[in-house]
Amino acid sequence: MAKALQQEDELDGFGKPSVQDFLQGFQIIKQGAEAKIYRVTFLGRPTIVKARFSKSYRHPALDKKLTHRRTAQEVRSILRCRKAGISTPVVYFVDYNSNSIYLEDLVGSVSVRDYITSTWQEKKETVSLYPLAEKIGQILAKMHDQNVIHGDLTTSNILLQKPEDEQSLVMIDFGLSFISALPEDKGVDLYVLEKAFLSTHPNTESVFEVILKSYSASSKTSGPVIKKLDEVRQRGRKRSMVG
Repeated sequence: MAKALQQEDELDGFGKPSVQDFLQGFQIIKQGAEAKIYRVTFLGRPTIVKARFSKSYRHPALDKKLTHRRTAQEVRSILRCRKAGISTPVVYFVDYNSNSIYLEDLVGSVSVRDYITSTWQEKKETVSLYPLAEKIGQILAKMHDQNVIHGDLTTSNILLQKPEDEQSLVMIDFGLSFISALPEDKGVDLYVLEKAFLSTHPNTESVFEVILKSYSASSKTSGPVIKKLDEVRQRGRKRSMVG
């Protein structure tokens, strides 16, 4: 079987174009610590390709194993969310040889980050953002009830598919996600969002409080999670005081 896989890899250079060759003709729209993001057309559809790259400081065998595991976990988290009724981009194709995920490109969508910023600049008040915050809390509760920990919750990683519809929320970028039933992990997930939310959107503390109230009312296990969130907050304050 190993020989067959080797022959298949060799064919990428001679018999068929590799993923890297395919992506060369497209523009990188973002590059993070883990992957390059491309906007392409795949099977006639607008598509986002997330292509993980190797880390030169890691042993090649370990790097291959870890990169494959992260790719598989990201896809697993997306599919688990979709099964629970949480909107995410559709997964069109996964190439585990290159650790590339082909995802639906939500053309015309805006990030919740940009939406909150523009709404604040226009109205200078937060009450109009409460329905959006309530919906965010409901989605996070549903996600955590499925034991999906996002790992990178920010308002940049939540999209409004239709900017005029605050209910059309889509969760994206599950690259750091994992599966856990521990209240500690869920509390940390919320703490990451809180820190990102309040640093990105000053004067919106009341909006985040609505998110938490909605989460608490919607999640089946919110009690222990909110308790852990308070503990994580206290640890964060102590670290800040120590410097």
